[in-house]
Amino acid sequence: MDTVIRRSASEPLRSGLAWEEIWRGKDCGLIQCWENGRTSAARNPELVAAARRGELPTLDWKGGITGQPKMKRKHGSLAYLATWQGLRGEDLHIDISAEVSVVCARTGIKVVFTPDLSKLDVDASEEGSKDPSSP
Repeated sequence: MDTVIRRSASEPLRSGLAWEEIWRGKDCGLIQCWENGRTSAARNPELVAAARRGELPTLDWKGGITGQPKMKRKHGSLAYLATWQGLRGEDLHIDISAEVSVVCARTGIKVVFTPDLSKLDVDASEEGSKDPSSP
């Protein structure tokens, strides 16, 4: 089975699909996330510019970076990566069985986009358990 989800930026946005088709198909909703990024790009040129500079702005999915966090590495979802690719005007190209690392051009923080959702929960619990007074 091919684990790589691809779609060309030259293809039109899909329409008329049922919720089940969008979110429970073999692409796990990544095509919809990518299309949402393309749609957002038409409405928010500043966000597009930031993404094209290699920044990882806050989007609807875990993976963006706000402010200047103290951590140097975090995990993000493949849904974020798909949305980011669409926002940048790129073709969708994601291997749903692999992790992909991107370093935010603004903060220098490495984000590992992963299909393992349990890693996203670990990051959230570690962030919530940190003592704000500790370095």
